[in-house]
Order: sequence, then C-alpha cells, then structure tokens
Amino acid sequence: MARNAEKAMTTLARWRAAQEGGSQPTQTRRPYLASDCSDLRQADRWRNQVISEVARKVAQIQNAGLGEFRIRDLNDEINKLLREKGHWEVRIRELGGPDYSVSGPKLFGSDGQEIPGNRGYMYFGAAKELPGVRELFEQEPAAPPRRTRADLMKHIDADYYGYRDDDDGVLAPLEQEVEQQAVRQLILNYRRKKFKQSKQANGSDDGDDEAPKDDDNDAGEEDSEDIDEFSIDEEDERAAVLRYMAHVPNIPSQQEMEEALLERKKKDLLHRLLGDSSD
Repeated sequence: MARNAEKAMTTLARWRAAQEGGSQPTQTRRPYLASDCSDLRQADRWRNQVISEVARKVAQIQNAGLGEFRIRDLNDEINKLLREKGHWEVRIRELGGPDYSVSGPKLFGSDGQEIPGNRGYMYFGAAKELPGVRELFEQEPAAPPRRTRADLMKHIDADYYGYRDDDDGVLAPLEQEVEQQAVRQLILNYRRKKFKQSKQANGSDDGDDEAPKDDDNDAGEEDSEDIDEFSIDEEDERAAVLRYMAHVPNIPSQQEMEEALLERKKKDLLHRLLGDSSD
C-alpha cells in the first residue's frame, strides 16, 4: 500500500490526474525567459510580480546602514529586475496587450538616477552616496556659450578700424611737431653734406672752417625760416581735417538727423496746406 501511495504522489501521477480531470497545472514559478510565456494574463501577472519585488528592494536600499557591499548588491538586483520588467512589457505587447512603455506610469523614476554618459544603469537610495558614485553625480560647470560671428561683429564699427582717430584733433599737432623736427634734422644733414663736398672740391685743409652745429643760433634761425616754408597753417590744417575726415564721409549726428526729418515734415505739411488752399 505504501508503494502505491508513493507512486500516486509523484509529479507524473499528479500531472496525469490533472489531465484526466480536465484542469491544467498552474505554474507557480516565474519563467526565466519572457518568451516562454504564451498567455497574456500570466505575462501581466509576472510583470506585476517583478514590480512588487522592485518596490520591496527600493524600500530596502534606502537604509544606509546596510553596508556598502549589500547596497551595491541590492542596486544590481534592482537594475536586473527593471530590465526583466521591460522584457515582460515587450512580451505583453507581442501577445496583443497594452503598451506599458508608452501608456504606463514611470515607476521609480523619481528615486533612480543615471550617471551622465552611462545610460541604462540607475542608482537608488543610499547607492547614490557610495564612494566613487557621489563624485560622478557632481555637475561640472557649464561651458560658456560660444559666441557666433554675428555677436562678434555686432559692436564693430568705424572706430574699431581706426578710421576716425584723427577727428578729435589731438594727433595732428603732435604729428606736426614731429614733422618739424624731422625737417630740421634733414636740413642740418644736408648742410653738413654740402659743406664736406665743398671742402673736398677746394682741396683746403684749413681748420678754420667749421661744420654747421646744432646749437648755432644763426643756423637755428635759418632752419626756422626754412621750416616755415614746409609748415602748414592752422587754418589750412583745420580746413583739411574738415574736408578729409579720416577716409570716411562726414556722418551726421543724431541731432542733425532729427532736425533734417523735422524740416522735411514741415515742408510736406506746408506743401499740403498750400496745395489744398490753392485748389
């Protein structure tokens, strides 16, 4: 009798009894692969089971006193379960069920955080404060925005190229003074050269004749007379500046533009009134 009772309790005997009774054996263990499940309701059941396990482990990982190794293991298990949940959602969609990846709520998204540049692996709870992980979440300062060519050319005008440097009247007197000194030096060098040439032509070796000196008063007066011939009168200089405004035309100021527009409006209004009265 004991032998027959043991045979009746075997797995094969129970399966045959279930087949003969018309009922199918219920599967109590989640399949390793989601593709092994062909029933939509079972696939939805296994998905909900995975979500329950993830929620339980997310609650456990919030405890920072579990230790570094236990926290790392829990975080790995949570990521593995999340990938498995995605597989079950794909299988449910293949079996004709709803698309949870689009319509379903984003579970555990507020607690989990991805490392920038490492998409797919998330850190939960105390795992975000582990050594070596905290530094990865530190945000680097944002790079300054790159300036475009339009931004660079926005504040560039004629002053940038130096076209109006001479309009203030400061540089012209300085240049004139330097020019006079250069002319004076050229005249002095010319006289010394002529003196040496005349001395060599006469063949005289007398030391009575002296070359022109820089501090000679007479030479200075003569040089000033010669320089006057090259100097420009102040009125002529001012007239030249007004006539030639540093390679650019004379640009009217804002006040001049407003006055010109006002004068034009007056003329138009006067012409309109007189034209209407004459008609």
